[in-house]
Amino acid sequence: MRGMLKDIQTGEFAREWILENQAHRPVYNALTQKEREHPIEVVGTKLRAMMSWLR
Repeated sequence: MRGMLKDIQTGEFAREWILENQAHRPVYNALTQKEREHPIEVVGTKLRAMMSWLR
């Protein structure tokens, strides 16, 4: 936590985020894709499809 706070306070986090966005978010997109493919998300998608009242 202290390391994260230091990155925010020094501006390192902002610099990394700006560079990430300039490169079209390769790390962010990989993380979100990995989350979408997680087994609990796959099962959740199938279960929600069976719940007609959610449509």
